[in-house]
Order: sequence, then structure tokens, then C-alpha cells
Amino acid sequence: MVSLSASVAWWARTEPGRTALVYEGQRIAYGELQRRVEAAAGLLREQGVRPGEVVALLMKNSAAFVELALAISHAGAVLLPINYRLGAEEVAYILDHAGAVLLFCDEELQAAAGAARHIVVSGAAQMDSRAMAEGCAPSMQAHACRPDDLYRLMYTSGTTDRPKGVMHTYANAAWKCFDHIAALGLHRQDRLLIVGPMYHVGAFDLPGLAVLAQGGMLAVLRDFEPEAVLALIERERLTGGWMAPVMLNRVLALPQRERFDLGSFRWLIGGGEKTPEERIREFGSLFTRARYIDAYGLTETCSGDTLMEAGREIEKIGSTGRALAHVQMAVMDERGQPVPTGAHGEVCLRGPKVTPGYWKDPARTEASFFGDWFRTGDIGLLDEEGFLYLTDRKKDMIISGGENIASSEVERVLYQLPQVEEAAVIGLPDERWGECVTAVVVLKAGARLSFEALRAHCEGKLGGFKTPKRLIVRDALPRNPSGKVLKRVLRQEIAG
Repeated sequence: MVSLSASVAWWARTEPGRTALVYEGQRIAYGELQRRVEAAAGLLREQGVRPGEVVALLMKNSAAFVELALAISHAGAVLLPINYRLGAEEVAYILDHAGAVLLFCDEELQAAAGAARHIVVSGAAQMDSRAMAEGCAPSMQAHACRPDDLYRLMYTSGTTDRPKGVMHTYANAAWKCFDHIAALGLHRQDRLLIVGPMYHVGAFDLPGLAVLAQGGMLAVLRDFEPEAVLALIERERLTGGWMAPVMLNRVLALPQRERFDLGSFRWLIGGGEKTPEERIREFGSLFTRARYIDAYGLTETCSGDTLMEAGREIEKIGSTGRALAHVQMAVMDERGQPVPTGAHGEVCLRGPKVTPGYWKDPARTEASFFGDWFRTGDIGLLDEEGFLYLTDRKKDMIISGGENIASSEVERVLYQLPQVEEAAVIGLPDERWGECVTAVVVLKAGARLSFEALRAHCEGKLGGFKTPKRLIVRDALPRNPSGKVLKRVLRQEIAG
């Protein structure tokens, strides 16, 4: 029998007073957390949720997010965390495609819930999920799931016009935790900063679940604010965390940042872009006892497939580290054959934390594997010691503020504009966000399109972070002989 709540239940039985979760001034012990999980699981039962059914969370970070995620597993249902920054149409598509039977949504996010059957998570419930479960008998016994059962669906931007549902099994989660515990040296004294959005694998998986398995503590911030991050590290003597590059940039730019005592902090995992040497050194000047860990991972692998090793950061600048213990990595050509050391090719992964595939999409699943090797779509090389260097993104993915944005998703919406003849969406360098979503369009004869009109058209159809921040009108788009838009050429032309 497996369940995400099993580790919490064990610590609740052996050390019930041990702090598991800190949120908005609350200190929630393992015994208390387990009671909240059982109460929320009782609510799910009262709502008619059966094992194997999908329950969605459209929520910002909170104590309730953690409690409900654990409770959904406790009840044997499948967790579906949804990016709360998506537009209502995108949320509706995900709920429908996943077949979700129930949605929990924060009060401030109700508009995006649309007509879906949902329960509103008010301010009181965000602090304690039992506020929604009043009158429901708690569910004391966790459902007996098996290692190959699904525990989560996560929808991620793809190269087609719709997001794809990544399936995660309990075995995927267990092996992920095992590798992160080993690579990071996690133990019961670890106190983890959680400031990234918990619908994201970086925030919840790298390494949140592993810290709970070890009896450590999660310190959760609802929203990112640089000064609040440093204050929380100081107050709770936090030992590690994950941040998107844009978050770290804002922390490092904070005036009078040296007034905080950050001596407890031992490591921070970043990633999502190449980390320049200057940022690594600046990180060390603020976090004097900590190391910055470049990493590489995907939603399809529960995150954290490579981590930079201590002491190799400058020597291997530009690398995201080496594969973890139960991750095999190879660089392959278009036929699925390994390329020589130092040669460029597609980064491929295999191992027990790799997804079994995409929800309700066997064709896309088959196309994403060379046998049992998962094709990441990223281009890179391995050096003679096995360190990974990423050099390009085969899938034309834009990374803005730590979020993956498929250009094709945005293009689908742009083509709905009657003025647009052709559209290509690219990421251009941006000092704050990493990349700026840029719409490059060719207009129909005699048509005009303002940036304001483009933004208004995208409202509700795309999350704000996907909506173009820049509009460029051109007479033509560069194409290869087969007609494919050459986005690399387009980026070079515009940047030049």
C-alpha cells in the first residue's frame, strides 16, 4: 500500500509534535497535519469522490494546498494541480480533458473555475482545510494504492495547440524522493523554503515531498516577495529551497539585503536557463554558507534529473550537472542512436521516475520515446565526465519567469484574429523575465493591428504570462524550403 500521506502518518505516530508545515504564522505539527488530511479526505468521500477519479486544485500556495494534495492521495484519487495564471478557457480545457470530478479553487480565482463543479477555498480554509470539512466524518484509513497507480496529472505546455497531461505514478514519486534525498543529503532537520507556485514541479517536488518523507519542515509563502523570502529564511532558519531564476534575480537586487541573517541556508536549486558565473558569485556573496545548484529536469520526470555537484560550479560553468543515481542520460541523433561524447543531439532520459506517458494520448506518448528512452526535445551535449550542457530547445519552448510557454499555444490564439495572415511567437532576451513573449505577425492586405487590440484579444484565452509583451509586424516570415518558419533565424534577425 502506498500513499503520499503515508510518511506524514508515520511521523504523526512517532513524533506528533514535530513541526511539518509553517504558513502565515501557523506552526502545524505532523500530528495536526495528519488530522487535517483525514478531515479533508472525509470531505472528498462526502462529495462522492471515488478512488481513481481526478480532483483538481486551482489554488495559490497555502496550508490547504498541501493538506488537500495529501488528502486526495489518502482517498485514492488523482491530484490535478492547475496553473492559476491560466485563462478561463485554458482551465476549462484541462478540467474537461482530465475528466476532473471536483475542483477546489481559491476565492479570488473563482472566475477561472467557470461552470465546473467546485468548492471555494476561502481565507479561513486556506489556513486550515477543515474549515470546508465541518460535519464530515474524517477518513482514518488511507486507500491502498499500488506503485504503478496514478497519483497526479500535470498539464504542461507542448508543441501542439493544447497542453498535454503528464501522468505521474507513485513509483515515479518514490524514486524521485529517493534520488533527491541522496543527492541533497536530506534529513529530518531540513527546513525547506517553498516560494514557487505549488502547481509547479520545482516548488512541490524539488524536493518538497522528499523533505516530508524525511520528517523535515516546509515553510510556505503564498506569493513571492523578495524581502519576505529573506525574512522567512532568517526567522525559520531555513536550510534550502528552489527558486526560478527571475525570483533569485529580484532577491539579489534587493536593497540592504545584507541586514538578514542567512547563515542557516545551505543550498538553493535554480535552473531553467544557463546561469552566468556572475550570478553564482553574487549568490555566494549574499548566502555565504550556501551553494547555488544548477539543475535540469522536466515535468515528465518529476523534476531534478541533474544537479550540479558541490565545488564544480565554476569549473563546469554552463553545465546543469550530472544525472542522479537512478536517472540514465544519453544524447541521441534523430534515429535514436547515441552520438559521440561532446557531440550535439537530443537529450534523452530513462529510469523509474520517468512518466509512463501522456493522459489519453497514446500517439503523443509513442512519439515521445525511443524505446524506453524519453525524448526531452532539448538539444545538448555530454562532456567526458557526463556533465550536461544544454545548447538549444528543439521544441521552440519559451521560458519566461520560470514558466514554460509553448509558442504554438500562443500562435493558436493569434490566428483567431481576423487581421492576421501569419504568426510566429518567439522568446526574446529580457533582463527581468529571462525571455519576453514576442508576437511576430504578417497582416492581411489592408489590415491594421495595434498592440492594445492584440492584448485585449488574448485576455481570457491565455494566461497573462503567455500573452505577448511585444508585437512586431513584418512583411514576411523566414521559412525553409518545406515551408517551416525558421524561428532561430527570426530571433537572430530581430535581436540584431
